[in-house]
Amino acid sequence: MNLRDELVDSLLAAGVLADPRWVSAFREVPRHVFLPGFFAPGPGGTWRAVTADAPEHLALVYRNQVRVTQLDGSDAAWEQALRSGPVHGVPTSSSSMPTIMAIMLEALDVRRGDTVLEIGTGTGYNAALLCHVLGDDAVTSVDVDPGVSARAVAALAVAGHRPHCSASDGELGFPARAPYSRVLGTCAVSRVPVAWLEQVEPGGVIVTTFNRALGAGLVRLVVRDGVATGRVLLDDGRFMPLRAHNHAWADQALEDALHAPAETSRTTPLPARTVVDPVSGFEFFAGLALPGVVAAGDPVRLVHPDGSWVRHNGSVVDQGGPRELWTVAEEAYRTWRGLGRPRRQHFTFTATGDAQWFALDGSTRTWPI
Repeated sequence: MNLRDELVDSLLAAGVLADPRWVSAFREVPRHVFLPGFFAPGPGGTWRAVTADAPEHLALVYRNQVRVTQLDGSDAAWEQALRSGPVHGVPTSSSSMPTIMAIMLEALDVRRGDTVLEIGTGTGYNAALLCHVLGDDAVTSVDVDPGVSARAVAALAVAGHRPHCSASDGELGFPARAPYSRVLGTCAVSRVPVAWLEQVEPGGVIVTTFNRALGAGLVRLVVRDGVATGRVLLDDGRFMPLRAHNHAWADQALEDALHAPAETSRTTPLPARTVVDPVSGFEFFAGLALPGVVAAGDPVRLVHPDGSWVRHNGSVVDQGGPRELWTVAEEAYRTWRGLGRPRRQHFTFTATGDAQWFALDGSTRTWPI
């Protein structure tokens, strides 16, 4: 059995892949064509370059893991890593974890004759899977980075596919080929762009994930009369944000929170992991109660654009700014328990041209975003 088949069998065993069409696509589309080189984690938070000549190249390609292909929005880090070894940087393009790709492709529920707009071409691998099932002409894929788009087009051609690819802003969709039966967001958005709502045909589907440090996840929405409604999916999924939706302010705020003098300091019974770990049943609800908050670890910190911040060390929380964010989290935890500890799949999402919000099943409560 080859490495590609082993990957597909693991997706089948995990229950994230079932449709025979997608099974065939994952078995037949070669991921390594789209990953001739990528970054792997190195020592001390660095990234090392892995090229096609590396002995471990194929084994790493066909692991069920995300593969980072760009840092800091340019090719400079890659070139430096090739010249002088591991580098630091923030991932800005990747080949997504195959598990998440399979979950999202299954959620699309494509049918013969459907057309798909993919937001975030990346390496082109996901576009190739779409082409395998729907045909090249049915697939439109956009990426804001011209270099990333050009490499994807070249790799797609090697794999035998020629979808319509454009180096353009995914927030705007791609009106020239609208309407689409499906929109697939392979990058995270803070809000569902209005252009996507406008470019989906009646009864069409949007599958995307949210750019939320707390309470991120996948949604599947059906669009009718310009209104998209649907559910938060049980399976979590997190992607790099659409460039226009990046939290550019957060890096400095998180750094400042490491050493800022505490305005208040006290013990707390609420563990940091309960609030920030996606595995926690509370984390999704925490994101609803703390909209706009960005988190980081070691130690756990929360920051908000209004200047509020938290530093969590063991059982002690230091706080500063206009609001006590950890106090909000503690109150939200009590509310969540009172509501019966709902998990992410117990929430719906609605997007219109004017407003977007989450709602809890069996409740009148809503949380706007």
